[in-house]
Amino acid sequence: MLVGIDDVTAKVKAAAPATMSTADAGQAQRSAMSAIEKECATSTGLRCDVVTLYSGEVYNLYRYKKYTDVRLVFAPEFAAAFFGGDPDNFTFPRYDLDITFFRIYENDKPVHLDHYLQWSKTGVKDGDLIFVSGHPGGTDRLKTVAQLQFLKNVAYPAFLAFCKRRIDMLQKFSAESPENARIAQEDIFGIQNSQKAINGQEEGLQDPSVLKQIDAAEREREKAFVAKHPGEPNPWEEISNATKVNREIYDRLVYLERMRGFGSDLTGYARTLVRVASEKSKPNGDRLREYRDSALPSLEQQLFSAAPVYKNLETATLADSMAQMQAALGPDDTAVKVALGGKSPGETAKALIAGTKLDDVAVRKQLYEGGKTAVDASTDPLIVLMRSVDSEARALRKRYDDEVDAVVRRDGATIARARFAQAGFTQPPDATFTLRLSYGTVKGYEENGKKVPYFTTFSGAFQHADEHGGKPPYDLAASWLKMKSKLHLETPLNYVSTADIIGGNSGSPTVNKAGEVVGIIFDGNIQSLVLNFYYDDRQSRAVHVDSLGIIEALHNIYGADALANELTGAKAAAKAVGE
Repeated sequence: MLVGIDDVTAKVKAAAPATMSTADAGQAQRSAMSAIEKECATSTGLRCDVVTLYSGEVYNLYRYKKYTDVRLVFAPEFAAAFFGGDPDNFTFPRYDLDITFFRIYENDKPVHLDHYLQWSKTGVKDGDLIFVSGHPGGTDRLKTVAQLQFLKNVAYPAFLAFCKRRIDMLQKFSAESPENARIAQEDIFGIQNSQKAINGQEEGLQDPSVLKQIDAAEREREKAFVAKHPGEPNPWEEISNATKVNREIYDRLVYLERMRGFGSDLTGYARTLVRVASEKSKPNGDRLREYRDSALPSLEQQLFSAAPVYKNLETATLADSMAQMQAALGPDDTAVKVALGGKSPGETAKALIAGTKLDDVAVRKQLYEGGKTAVDASTDPLIVLMRSVDSEARALRKRYDDEVDAVVRRDGATIARARFAQAGFTQPPDATFTLRLSYGTVKGYEENGKKVPYFTTFSGAFQHADEHGGKPPYDLAASWLKMKSKLHLETPLNYVSTADIIGGNSGSPTVNKAGEVVGIIFDGNIQSLVLNFYYDDRQSRAVHVDSLGIIEALHNIYGADALANELTGAKAAAKAVGE
């Protein structure tokens, strides 16, 4: 829960005087950020994160109160939450009850909060002003044309190829048994969702008018900057040169340092244990950012999670990852040779996963608490693997930090100052998974000459299922079919608005002018994917679960009257004698 934001720009910038090299300045600023976070966490007991905005022209310290005891109260069936499956994902009309309620506990009691949102009794109507409070993940609206060309020509095609291959593998794995299908379902959905999102963004960049519009604005700013700063380095050219370095190292960086070549939960645990053992022995400011003191509580929570690990799925994903790495980097790549040891990806993965004990939380704790001595002495095959490729992965990380990230941070900040000088401090920074308040209007749109109404109903959900013969993924949950006669079928279920959202906004509450909850964000339509690059409300729409539909379902499908009454503040109806 965000409790405060402080501007620490001056402190971070002071750590890197103009006389420093770009690489040294980048390291000095990262060190300063870690020091600020540690001082904040020590003095307040809060989670403290320094957030980089406008590429590095602004730095804000976000202070959070963190709750770790979070318990499930209500979740609908998969068929209700993801009705329509991947075919309906990023579309509208939609008919999903994509919601979950949790209760936060503190000292084993439900947390008491003085400030919370009231639940609307009236929902929304066409033209209503609404607000969305959430944590959008990342946008690319302030990137240069060179950076966007890198996404278009390098990053997006590589990621989409990975998605296609991984989905094919997981679907084959799922076809082997119902249990395989169950344990792979979440991975398949997640990758399909990412694939569709990135595919939509790539299509946006493939549209010549999009880059042409961005390029024209950039050229105008660049021309004005060069005229005003004769003889100074051109920040757009500097970033363009940095993207060339990024392209040069990209494949090995992605497969070795960013772990695309070692894709499994267990290899992730192994990488964390190898890295944290080494990093914790260094001064806080010299560590990689993810191992700074202020980040360790969250890292430990993830590392010691008791979430189930399925070794057959781990074997399949690791084998596929290693095969992709071998194909991308070539069989003669030094890291590929070390990782495979002369065996096939399938044989290697099978032996590694069968031999590891990192699926045991106690083993992970023992290695973590034993520190560098324990990790260096470990014979666990995944620990051995991660140790063997660590130096090469770190070298790639350092080159990226020094020659790409530090340059973008320096020159992106210069470009941001030029923007501010031209138009004032008026444009929001790119999304960073930090709290944002967006707003918009409840409004339908036109698609292919057809008007799309702003809302759907429960009746429409049953009709949508019937139109597809009730076959997956258009099979309504059994509870919906059973309780159809008790439903008020014209109750709104989903609706759309012009709110400015992006991936990461799912679960964001939607409130009206009175500050009452009128819905929950769960998706955007396919046209909304262009919001990654610029805001356009002609067809882009955020998709919400309607607050009225939530209460209708809780009462008349799930019999969750106590929860519905708690949300709305209504008193529970007196029970009949004998109940």
